[in-house]
Amino acid sequence: MKTLKPIGNKNLTRRKPTARVRGMKVRAHVFVNGRVQGVFFRSQTQRRAESVDVKGWVSNLPDGRVEAVFEGEEEAVNAMIKFCEQGPRGAYVTNVDVKWEEFTGEFRDFKIKF
Repeated sequence: MKTLKPIGNKNLTRRKPTARVRGMKVRAHVFVNGRVQGVFFRSQTQRRAESVDVKGWVSNLPDGRVEAVFEGEEEAVNAMIKFCEQGPRGAYVTNVDVKWEEFTGEFRDFKIKF
């Protein structure tokens, strides 16, 4: 597990996949803490995911976090994680937890789950 340099009081962690292959398809299950609901986090995540051809979903959790699953090319999924570390304007991200899982290819698009 790689611990990223904190931004302010933010504690960001990221686990990297073990294999490194150019064009490798990966899956990341992400949980975002902070002021991340009511700031268009889900819609901006969907817009970004579609722009980099990442498939999956994003959802608000009852405890105030945002949860997302990203599948796609490793570089594009990492771009989505980087976006989650900042969030849209109005968000204040305090922690991002990334769990790397096996790529499944189960998604055809990127959806907002309600």
